[in-house]
Amino acid sequence: MGATAESARRPGRPGADTRAVPDEENVLKRGLEAFAELGYDRASARELARRLGVSHNFINDRYGSKAAFWRAVVDFALGAQLAQLPLEEPVTDDAERLRRIVTALYLTSVDTPQLSRLFVDELSRDTERLDYLYEHYIGPTLETLLPSIDRLVAAGRMAPIPKDVLFFAMIPPISGMIDVPLARRLGRAHPATPEQLVATAETLATLVINGLLATTTSDSRR
Repeated sequence: MGATAESARRPGRPGADTRAVPDEENVLKRGLEAFAELGYDRASARELARRLGVSHNFINDRYGSKAAFWRAVVDFALGAQLAQLPLEEPVTDDAERLRRIVTALYLTSVDTPQLSRLFVDELSRDTERLDYLYEHYIGPTLETLLPSIDRLVAAGRMAPIPKDVLFFAMIPPISGMIDVPLARRLGRAHPATPEQLVATAETLATLVINGLLATTTSDSRR
Protein backbone atom coordinates (compact mmCIF):
# COMPACT_ATOMS: atom_id res chain seq x y z
CA MET A 1 0.00 0.00 0.00
CA GLY A 2 1.43 3.41 -0.92
CA ALA A 3 2.14 5.97 1.77
CA THR A 4 -0.63 8.50 2.36
CA ALA A 5 0.02 12.24 2.15
CA GLU A 6 -0.18 12.39 5.92
CA SER A 7 2.36 9.63 6.51
CA ALA A 8 4.65 10.96 3.81
CA ARG A 9 4.85 14.33 5.43
CA ARG A 10 7.95 14.68 7.56
CA PRO A 11 7.47 15.11 11.35
CA GLY A 12 6.99 18.69 12.42
CA ARG A 13 5.79 19.94 9.05
CA PRO A 14 2.34 21.61 9.17
CA GLY A 15 -0.59 20.04 7.43
CA ALA A 16 -2.10 21.55 4.33
CA ASP A 17 -5.01 22.94 6.37
CA THR A 18 -2.81 24.42 9.12
CA ARG A 19 -3.19 28.16 9.54
CA ALA A 20 -0.18 30.27 8.71
CA VAL A 21 1.16 31.81 11.92
CA PRO A 22 1.56 35.61 11.79
CA ASP A 23 5.03 36.94 12.46
CA GLU A 24 5.91 37.81 16.04
CA GLU A 25 5.39 41.55 15.66
CA ASN A 26 1.90 41.10 14.23
CA VAL A 27 1.01 38.61 16.96
CA LEU A 28 2.00 41.13 19.64
CA LYS A 29 0.25 44.04 17.90
CA ARG A 30 -2.98 42.08 17.60
CA GLY A 31 -2.63 40.99 21.21
CA LEU A 32 -2.27 44.62 22.27
CA GLU A 33 -5.41 45.56 20.34
CA ALA A 34 -7.35 42.73 21.97
CA PHE A 35 -6.24 43.47 25.54
CA ALA A 36 -6.86 47.20 25.04
CA GLU A 37 -10.38 46.66 23.72
CA LEU A 38 -11.52 43.79 25.92
CA GLY A 39 -9.41 44.06 29.05
CA TYR A 40 -7.44 41.14 30.41
CA ASP A 41 -10.30 39.11 31.88
CA ARG A 42 -12.57 39.30 28.83
CA ALA A 43 -9.71 38.46 26.45
CA SER A 44 -10.08 34.69 26.70
CA ALA A 45 -7.54 32.37 25.14
CA ARG A 46 -10.15 31.38 22.55
CA GLU A 47 -10.95 34.99 21.67
CA LEU A 48 -7.28 35.89 21.49
CA ALA A 49 -6.65 32.95 19.16
CA ARG A 50 -9.54 34.04 16.95
CA ARG A 51 -8.21 37.59 16.70
CA LEU A 52 -4.67 36.41 16.11
CA GLY A 53 -5.81 33.98 13.44
CA VAL A 54 -4.10 31.03 15.10
CA SER A 55 -5.08 27.71 16.65
CA HIS A 56 -6.64 27.69 20.11
CA ASN A 57 -3.49 26.25 21.75
CA PHE A 58 -1.05 28.67 20.06
CA ILE A 59 -0.69 31.02 23.06
CA ASN A 60 0.05 28.23 25.52
CA ASP A 61 2.44 26.55 23.10
CA ARG A 62 4.32 29.75 22.22
CA TYR A 63 4.18 31.75 25.47
CA GLY A 64 3.18 29.28 28.17
CA SER A 65 0.04 31.07 29.38
CA LYS A 66 -2.22 34.03 28.74
CA ALA A 67 -0.46 35.92 31.55
CA ALA A 68 2.91 35.36 29.89
CA PHE A 69 1.47 36.50 26.56
CA TRP A 70 0.19 39.69 28.23
CA ARG A 71 3.68 40.37 29.61
CA ALA A 72 5.18 39.83 26.16
CA VAL A 73 2.68 42.29 24.68
CA VAL A 74 3.47 44.87 27.36
CA ASP A 75 7.24 44.43 26.96
CA PHE A 76 6.90 44.86 23.20
CA ALA A 77 4.71 47.99 23.35
CA LEU A 78 6.00 49.76 26.46
CA GLY A 79 9.61 48.99 25.65
CA ALA A 80 9.19 50.65 22.26
CA GLN A 81 7.45 53.66 23.80
CA LEU A 82 10.06 54.20 26.52
CA ALA A 83 12.84 53.93 23.94
CA GLN A 84 11.45 57.12 22.37
CA LEU A 85 11.60 59.13 25.59
CA PRO A 86 14.67 61.36 26.07
CA LEU A 87 15.38 59.91 29.51
CA GLU A 88 19.15 59.92 29.04
CA GLU A 89 19.39 63.03 26.90
CA PRO A 90 21.76 65.54 28.56
CA VAL A 91 19.94 68.77 29.43
CA THR A 92 21.40 71.42 31.72
CA ASP A 93 18.04 72.67 33.05
CA ASP A 94 15.98 70.13 35.02
CA ALA A 95 12.66 71.85 34.29
CA GLU A 96 13.41 71.70 30.57
CA ARG A 97 14.34 68.02 30.92
CA LEU A 98 10.98 67.27 32.53
CA ARG A 99 9.14 69.25 29.86
CA ARG A 100 10.86 67.32 27.05
CA ILE A 101 10.17 63.95 28.64
CA VAL A 102 6.51 64.70 29.35
CA THR A 103 6.02 66.13 25.85
CA ALA A 104 7.58 63.02 24.30
CA LEU A 105 5.36 60.81 26.47
CA TYR A 106 2.24 62.56 25.23
CA LEU A 107 3.38 62.41 21.62
CA THR A 108 4.16 58.68 21.75
CA SER A 109 0.66 58.10 23.15
CA VAL A 110 -0.74 59.34 19.85
CA ASP A 111 1.03 56.49 18.07
CA THR A 112 0.06 53.84 20.63
CA PRO A 113 -3.48 54.62 21.88
CA GLN A 114 -4.14 50.93 22.58
CA LEU A 115 -1.18 50.80 24.96
CA SER A 116 -2.46 53.84 26.83
CA ARG A 117 -5.91 52.27 27.20
CA LEU A 118 -4.43 48.99 28.45
CA PHE A 119 -2.16 50.88 30.85
CA VAL A 120 -4.91 53.06 32.34
CA ASP A 121 -7.23 50.08 32.75
CA GLU A 122 -4.62 48.10 34.67
CA LEU A 123 -3.87 51.00 37.05
CA SER A 124 -7.28 50.56 38.67
CA ARG A 125 -6.83 46.83 39.38
CA ASP A 126 -4.78 45.36 42.23
CA THR A 127 -3.26 42.46 40.32
CA GLU A 128 0.03 40.79 39.53
CA ARG A 129 -0.12 42.64 36.22
CA LEU A 130 -0.01 45.97 38.07
CA ASP A 131 2.93 44.63 40.08
CA TYR A 132 4.65 43.84 36.78
CA LEU A 133 3.97 47.30 35.36
CA TYR A 134 5.22 48.99 38.52
CA GLU A 135 8.34 46.87 38.99
CA HIS A 136 9.46 46.93 35.37
CA TYR A 137 8.23 50.27 34.04
CA ILE A 138 6.52 52.74 36.38
CA GLY A 139 9.00 52.53 39.25
CA PRO A 140 12.19 52.58 37.14
CA THR A 141 10.92 55.45 34.98
CA LEU A 142 10.01 57.56 38.00
CA GLU A 143 13.42 56.85 39.49
CA THR A 144 15.07 58.43 36.46
CA LEU A 145 13.01 61.60 37.05
CA LEU A 146 13.55 61.91 40.80
CA PRO A 147 17.08 63.40 40.66
CA SER A 148 15.71 66.28 38.55
CA ILE A 149 12.77 66.68 40.93
CA ASP A 150 15.09 66.69 43.95
CA ARG A 151 17.30 69.38 42.42
CA LEU A 152 14.31 71.55 41.55
CA VAL A 153 12.97 71.21 45.09
CA ALA A 154 16.39 71.99 46.60
CA ALA A 155 16.64 75.09 44.40
CA GLY A 156 13.23 76.28 45.55
CA ARG A 157 11.78 75.95 42.06
CA MET A 158 9.34 73.19 42.99
CA ALA A 159 7.45 72.40 46.15
CA PRO A 160 8.07 68.95 47.67
CA ILE A 161 5.59 66.56 46.12
CA PRO A 162 4.73 62.95 47.00
CA LYS A 163 5.59 60.38 44.35
CA ASP A 164 1.94 59.40 43.84
CA VAL A 165 0.92 63.01 43.23
CA LEU A 166 3.79 63.44 40.78
CA PHE A 167 2.68 60.38 38.83
CA PHE A 168 -0.98 61.37 38.65
CA ALA A 169 -0.07 64.93 37.69
CA MET A 170 1.80 63.66 34.63
CA ILE A 171 -0.09 60.58 33.41
CA PRO A 172 -3.84 61.46 33.20
CA PRO A 173 -3.31 64.21 30.56
CA ILE A 174 -2.41 61.39 28.16
CA SER A 175 -6.16 61.02 27.67
CA GLY A 176 -6.03 64.38 25.90
CA MET A 177 -4.00 62.71 23.18
CA ILE A 178 -6.08 59.54 22.74
CA ASP A 179 -9.73 60.33 23.56
CA VAL A 180 -10.52 61.44 20.03
CA PRO A 181 -14.37 61.22 20.18
CA LEU A 182 -14.49 63.46 23.25
CA ALA A 183 -11.82 65.78 21.84
CA ARG A 184 -13.97 66.27 18.72
CA ARG A 185 -16.95 67.20 20.86
CA LEU A 186 -14.77 69.70 22.67
CA GLY A 187 -13.83 71.38 19.41
CA ARG A 188 -10.69 69.59 18.17
CA ALA A 189 -10.37 69.36 14.41
CA HIS A 190 -10.79 65.88 12.97
CA PRO A 191 -8.62 64.53 11.69
CA ALA A 192 -6.02 66.54 13.57
CA THR A 193 -2.85 67.25 11.63
CA PRO A 194 0.53 66.10 12.97
CA GLU A 195 1.34 69.77 13.65
CA GLN A 196 -1.85 70.16 15.70
CA LEU A 197 -1.07 67.05 17.73
CA VAL A 198 2.47 68.28 18.43
CA ALA A 199 1.04 71.63 19.55
CA THR A 200 -1.47 69.86 21.82
CA ALA A 201 1.25 67.70 23.39
CA GLU A 202 3.47 70.73 23.96
CA THR A 203 0.61 72.74 25.48
CA LEU A 204 -0.35 69.91 27.84
CA ALA A 205 3.28 69.39 28.86
CA THR A 206 3.73 73.12 29.51
CA LEU A 207 0.59 73.22 31.68
CA VAL A 208 1.74 70.18 33.68
CA ILE A 209 5.31 71.37 34.20
CA ASN A 210 4.26 74.94 35.01
CA GLY A 211 1.83 73.51 37.55
CA LEU A 212 4.54 71.39 39.14
CA LEU A 213 6.87 74.40 39.26
CA ALA A 214 4.28 76.60 40.98
CA THR A 215 5.71 76.62 44.51
CA THR A 216 2.94 78.72 46.06
CA THR A 217 0.51 76.51 47.95
CA SER A 218 -2.58 77.17 50.04
CA ASP A 219 -0.51 76.55 53.17
CA SER A 220 2.12 79.13 52.22
CA ARG A 221 -0.53 81.81 51.64
CA ARG A 222 -1.95 81.51 55.13
